[in-house]
Amino acid sequence: MSRRGGPIKLYNGAAAPGEWGHRPARDEVCTTNPPAFVWRPQGGAAGYELECSRNAYFGSVAYRAGAITYNCHCPPEPFVPGRWFWRFRYLDKHGEESDWCNARMFHIPPDAVAFAMPGREELLGRIPREHPRLFIRPEDLLELRKLAGGVRRDLYAGLVAECDQLLVNPPPTDEPPEYPPDMDRTGNEWRAIWWGNRLHAIDVLNSAATLAFTSLVGGQDDYAALARRLLLDAARWNLQGSTSFGYNYEAGLPYAYLFARAYTFLHDRLSEGERGLCRHVMTYRGREIHSHLGHTHIWRPFGSHTNRAWHFLGEVGIAFLDEIPDAAEWVWFAANVFFSTYPVWGDDDGGWHEGLPYWASYLRRFGWWADVMRSALGIDAFQKPYFRQAGYHAMYLQPPGARGTGFGDLSSRHESHDNLDAMSLLTARMRNPHWQWYVNAHGGAPLPSGYVGFVRGEAVAQRAECPSTLPTSRCFRGTGIAVLNTTLTSASDNVQVMLKSSPFGTQSHGYEAQNAFLLSAFGERLLIRSGRRDFPGSDHHRNWMWHTRSVNSITVNGQGQGRRVPTAKGQILAFHASPFFDYVAGEAGQAYGRHLRRFTRHVLFVKPCVLLIYDRLEAAVPSLFQWFLHMPTAVDVRGPRDIRVVNGAAGCRVAFLTPMTLDIEVTDRFDPPPQGQADLTECHLTAHTSVPEQRVEFITLIRPHRVDQEPPAGASVEDVPGGYRVRVEMPDGYLVVALNNDDASPVQDGDTSRAADLFATRFDYDGEPVDALHVKGSRVVGLKDMSSYRLIPPAWESQMAGEGDDGE
Repeated sequence: MSRRGGPIKLYNGAAAPGEWGHRPARDEVCTTNPPAFVWRPQGGAAGYELECSRNAYFGSVAYRAGAITYNCHCPPEPFVPGRWFWRFRYLDKHGEESDWCNARMFHIPPDAVAFAMPGREELLGRIPREHPRLFIRPEDLLELRKLAGGVRRDLYAGLVAECDQLLVNPPPTDEPPEYPPDMDRTGNEWRAIWWGNRLHAIDVLNSAATLAFTSLVGGQDDYAALARRLLLDAARWNLQGSTSFGYNYEAGLPYAYLFARAYTFLHDRLSEGERGLCRHVMTYRGREIHSHLGHTHIWRPFGSHTNRAWHFLGEVGIAFLDEIPDAAEWVWFAANVFFSTYPVWGDDDGGWHEGLPYWASYLRRFGWWADVMRSALGIDAFQKPYFRQAGYHAMYLQPPGARGTGFGDLSSRHESHDNLDAMSLLTARMRNPHWQWYVNAHGGAPLPSGYVGFVRGEAVAQRAECPSTLPTSRCFRGTGIAVLNTTLTSASDNVQVMLKSSPFGTQSHGYEAQNAFLLSAFGERLLIRSGRRDFPGSDHHRNWMWHTRSVNSITVNGQGQGRRVPTAKGQILAFHASPFFDYVAGEAGQAYGRHLRRFTRHVLFVKPCVLLIYDRLEAAVPSLFQWFLHMPTAVDVRGPRDIRVVNGAAGCRVAFLTPMTLDIEVTDRFDPPPQGQADLTECHLTAHTSVPEQRVEFITLIRPHRVDQEPPAGASVEDVPGGYRVRVEMPDGYLVVALNNDDASPVQDGDTSRAADLFATRFDYDGEPVDALHVKGSRVVGLKDMSSYRLIPPAWESQMAGEGDDGE
């Protein structure tokens, strides 16, 4: 009871955009056993209690945990599969209790992955009390020394050669400069210092770690002496200066984890006074990082840099356990973040909101933490369900040879080969034969290098299997990315369509607008996300690339979607993949705030040569609409129904079938342009409506083709009761698509009334139907079953319509 005579009030409100939310959510089917529990942090809480019961009334409590310091908890033992309920409450500093939160039901299926988290004492007790502690344990040294003279002698020889070069040419250890007082922190001069300080910190401290590790294995005194000098010189840099986390996180983060590695590898060669200096340095720097993350990260984890900061802090905590008072808390915090929220930007589908460049970079860095957890904590990070699907993200977005495909910051210059490190890591741990094939298609896993590579050793090739038996298209629903391909084996033979409609909104590095699409064909980009990041947060980055007008989407009265905010959400409404028809629909009206009530985009891909995009928009008031298209090369506009794009061996023809009257504008200018990117030339087309309307539909036909093959030109559209009927000539026949524009009525398709949002029929030259696709809400059914190509019985359409549209 509180001093006021009753329980303290607990705030149990639903999560706002940008918040992680209560987990498990109501009625969630968990993929891990036990699940990680997360709840809203409470003001004034000194600790939390969690209870789990098999009934909603908590007549008996099957699991109870108390004295919980963070707003999360993962039990140390699996639960019995079945239906469960959970609740939490908090205690204030006087020990007074709050109300219990409303109970939430969740389900643990029998096949949930066993993934319990050790309790605090057990977890910390697994860390060796002697050094080294990161990547290797003291008891590993004898075996590593044998390997250095045996099967890994070539890897060790590489380390020795690197160290010998450092003896000849050690890095300078001058403290990196601070920014001049009046410097514009958006220009190239600032960027040179900002990024240069990061590189300088890495050069000094990674050299120290490399020298220290090599001497730890081989006993070279001169390596250890230089490592000691580099480490101690860096230790004397101003704690609040140019490499502090608050001043420059890009320098502060590598300083922290590389300093910790060098320290633990060099520990036994340092005097007690030198160790004291190192502990003083990392006490300040570790507290600075932990203070930035604090108790808010688990509830509001959607930051980019913070999602590497937590596991770098974990490395520092392990290296300095029992030597810095806060170190145990840093380890415990990192473990809780991993079990409770990782990965923030993806889910069990395997997607990654920030795009492939950040996926590849952050997964490579996470691999270090996974190595450290395995050696120091005895935890296999790759048991998380996410990792079972993670490699398919790269396979589908970038088949071998793909360049510049996908959404997310820096994607325009990202090539499939850039995924090799991450895919090699995943393949080595998960032993997926399709991923091994992908690695082999890029020349095999890269040779290990550095001390991490020496510890891991050369990758053992797994059985490889060509992905030709997999569906060529995939929807990563958790991140709202649908990828439609004709093949996964080679970008030079592939036609790829991608649609984004993401529940993550436009936050962080996944800032592109919802319902944007991309088209690549035969190894070339054709319809693209435009612009190039000159530096983060620049004028061009903020006011071009973050704006809806920079992607293949739509604005209303010039107003786009919310920029880099979690509220500008999209949703994948339906998805279907088959050898003949691929289909996806996205809804993005919410992303425009008060400007739009609806923006539904239907994308029908008739493989491999027809892409039909049907947009339905409804504004709050009569409005003008702008439909954007971006190309990496010049565009040849011969009219609204004859727009031609060519890039290398690929091309596409674009035809706006409706509205009938559109004003077309083309420019090769950016507003504002990127700094120092004079070589960047892209073309931007805008199709404007000319009369304000509250509702409008766009029907756009796009024909990808090889440049030496002329695509058919015929296409027509007619208004019919309930919508439109489109006919498209194809090389082997023709396509008829009925499109509904009235949710309350069916659409007329010849003599048939279709209770569908979209109904497509593919005919041969003789007018015989070859395939068909019926879309109603979230339900999509093809005439041919995708796996066996068996004809579905003739009554298939009426049977499906009678079942309703509640989803499959």
